[in-house]
Amino acid sequence: MAQASRQHYVMDYETLQNCFVAIFQGVKSDDYEVFVVHDLQNDIDSLISFLEMNILLDEWHISFNGLGFDSQITEYIIRTADQLREMGGCEIAEWIYGKAQNIIQSQDEGRFLEFSPNDLQINQIDVFKLNHWDNPAKRSSLKWIQYTMDWKNIVDMPIHHATEITTFEQIEQIIYYCKNDVSSTKRIMELSKKQIELRKNLTDEYNINLFSASEPRISKELFLHFLSQKTGIKKFDLKNLRTKRDRIIVKDIILDYVEFKTATFQRLLGKFKEIELSPEDTKAGFKYSIQYRGVKTDFGLGGLHGAWSKSRVFESTEDMIIMTSDVTSFYPNLAIRNKWSPAHLPKEEFCEQYEWFFEERKKISKKDIRNYVYKIILNSTYGLSNDENSFLYDPEFTMRITINGQLSLAMLYEMLIEGIPGAVPIMQNTDGLETLIPREYEEKYYQICKEWEELTKLQLEHDKYQKMIVGDVNNYIAINVAKKVDYDTILGIRAEFPHYPTRRVAPGVYEYNSVKCKGRFEFNDLALHKNKSFLVIPKTIFYYFVHGRDPKEFLAEQTNIFDFCGGKKIRGDWEFIEDFVENGEHKTNKLQHTIRYYVSNKGSKITKHNYLDERVTQLEAGKWLQTLFIDYIEKDINLYDLNYDYYLEKIMKEIHNLEPIKSQLSLF
Repeated sequence: MAQASRQHYVMDYETLQNCFVAIFQGVKSDDYEVFVVHDLQNDIDSLISFLEMNILLDEWHISFNGLGFDSQITEYIIRTADQLREMGGCEIAEWIYGKAQNIIQSQDEGRFLEFSPNDLQINQIDVFKLNHWDNPAKRSSLKWIQYTMDWKNIVDMPIHHATEITTFEQIEQIIYYCKNDVSSTKRIMELSKKQIELRKNLTDEYNINLFSASEPRISKELFLHFLSQKTGIKKFDLKNLRTKRDRIIVKDIILDYVEFKTATFQRLLGKFKEIELSPEDTKAGFKYSIQYRGVKTDFGLGGLHGAWSKSRVFESTEDMIIMTSDVTSFYPNLAIRNKWSPAHLPKEEFCEQYEWFFEERKKISKKDIRNYVYKIILNSTYGLSNDENSFLYDPEFTMRITINGQLSLAMLYEMLIEGIPGAVPIMQNTDGLETLIPREYEEKYYQICKEWEELTKLQLEHDKYQKMIVGDVNNYIAINVAKKVDYDTILGIRAEFPHYPTRRVAPGVYEYNSVKCKGRFEFNDLALHKNKSFLVIPKTIFYYFVHGRDPKEFLAEQTNIFDFCGGKKIRGDWEFIEDFVENGEHKTNKLQHTIRYYVSNKGSKITKHNYLDERVTQLEAGKWLQTLFIDYIEKDINLYDLNYDYYLEKIMKEIHNLEPIKSQLSLF
């Protein structure tokens, strides 16, 4: 049992048909508290006493999806403790199993849980909710996060929940699995330390429980808090406000200053003016593309995206320079400068409050936690205006921002390309653009940008790139023009950004090039929900283009086996099947729903099977074989039987698609 001193616990439950296992690990300890409820071992008294001590000492539970599942089980146990103490082990486990299935069914049917966070007697931090992994765009299971953070063991629960448990060996298997989930959840908690600290500070300051809040929820709760104070309207009343619209007539919401000189963009404006939307169409109700100076740009209702039609490399030279310009807090500022607000909210108060967040953020250091909080509020507010569950809901407000944002940026795009002889558009994406221009017109570039700023009342931030390696608008590497710094600064840069090129150019003077990687070229500090498969490929491509390294030599130097691994997950009617030969006999093996593997010289062929329509697809098409790597085995990198030809082929194919064309400027 835990000592009678305050501790917080990372925890997880396993609920099987006739066996219940509860595992707790102290936040500041490596020790586990293990409770089994079964006829072979019934720890219900000890478990209840442990939970009662948690309540007495105000000890918190940290979990993965605990608010939606584990905490509900905990509350059931606490509230029926006397009844449970009178029951047998398997009887209790069956009762808990029934509760667990009801909870899962309630979630599947979209019903509210029985116990809200305010009903729970033990406070919770849910790293699943906190990281917004319940959002469809980021949805991630614990197994998937184990994969993305290179957890050593990503094995699925080896025993189905409906299996009748009859032996201690089975119980030990369940305990081993549950401990692995608890320790990996603890690692997620450690990686989320800054986010947890942020939510603690906000909870303390505003007396709103934000410990498990996602960033959109933080934005919603704090905007609600400030707006309630400013307007005098009670939070409860504000929460119930919405503006529901039957139709949105786009021509009525386009800003007066929006106009174009070329026929291509005039047709674009005309297309927008023809749009009439229902609220259900605000996410995918319009698509239109233009071809302009070799670049295809796609417009919709959320933003514009365009890039040079073929993958390629752009470089600054003695005669040409790559300019990049982004609009400062683009979407928030569109609303602020044009005095827009959701129709059901007091306009003056909303606009003043929104602008206050923007102006206050400019005064605060980026190291100050409030800077990050205000950034969350500014960026989330327009998105929440298109969320029917938000008190900010008014889809016309959303469309005012996104449609006028696209058209305003398109104006800058046209002004620059038409106004600068020899200008070459490279890329346009939501809030900014990149353009290759003759160096002699650099001042002209800034002058045009200034004219646009005066017209739109928005601000631009400018920089210069030495090189851009562009796959498409969502996949690129951008290398900034070198900046000079002193010795102490370069030491900090090398420590924080070891992949940046750095060099000594004079005694005490150093240069470095900051680098931005997007999409399939990202390999460093990826968000945990993202697929990090075969990181060695973008890493090698990066070192080729940025540091001039030979791909084959660089690949041979890599020693992290996880960088060679791929990950896949399946849902629904699909299953993974492994085909292999053992002792001359062909065999198949059904695999778990989340797998990790690398490409090897010998191994198996892994395929995806749809058991309804019998479709079959290969994970790696063609001759390539795979070795499963569910459970990490430590050994020298040369003993893993890696097939380097597979990785090098992928790398060289990408490089050949991107290599600069000789005398590229003659193309223009």
